[in-house]
Amino acid sequence: MNANGQTAGPGRGSPGLTQLLLVRHGESQGNLAATLAHQAGAHVIQVPARDADVELSDTGREQALALGRLLAGFPEESRAVVWSSPYIRARQTAELAVTTGGWQTPVLIDERLRDRELGILDMLTSLGVEARLPEEAERRRWLGKFYYRPPGGESWADVVLRVRSLLWDLDLRHPGQKVMLVCHDAVILLIRYVLEGLTESELLDIAATSTILNASVSRFVRPEGTGPWQLESFNMADHLMSEGVPVTQHSGDANVHPR
Repeated sequence: MNANGQTAGPGRGSPGLTQLLLVRHGESQGNLAATLAHQAGAHVIQVPARDADVELSDTGREQALALGRLLAGFPEESRAVVWSSPYIRARQTAELAVTTGGWQTPVLIDERLRDRELGILDMLTSLGVEARLPEEAERRRWLGKFYYRPPGGESWADVVLRVRSLLWDLDLRHPGQKVMLVCHDAVILLIRYVLEGLTESELLDIAATSTILNASVSRFVRPEGTGPWQLESFNMADHLMSEGVPVTQHSGDANVHPR
């Protein structure tokens, strides 16, 4: 895969994936806790478990079921191989959707789809970082979202490395097939970065103006399995709205550009 997001598949001239569906997990208990903490001006987010073990909220489960009913409308020949982040909120979303949709396929797990690791900033709100780790807050502003790496955590650039590795492996494993990835908002944005060959500035402009909705679907297509990917739809939640299921958005820090 080159810098413009183009790839010739697993071997020179051989096809790779033809379609990628990118799904953010349904609303999680951690999403709710983070939003409440920000609204209250708290420094610490009272999450119910470590990040990998945070489950869906009741609304998140409704969203996953609605996603499954969308999947049920896919004809047999157009159904995709399903991969998920190992984090429970993503696995629950994938499993509920696949079961509800009647897809006879296992949910495959890959740790490269996990959410960005926050290290020392884990469980802190933006106010909490400013109050407790002012030097880190300043360093984050100076470097911007893409290159800032919190101690013990990952930058977005770090996540891009595992995203590139994953996409290459999927091309090798599923030539000529469609794949659905159930993962996290940052991972979806960074897959866009790789497949579209975006610059740092272009990516951060998207991140500053777009919140990836819970249980939303984005679609990339490449019918021949070679050449550039085309973004067919982004951040779609029509399947939730049409059923009266709440559409939820839980965004992080909007100050993403370097100062």
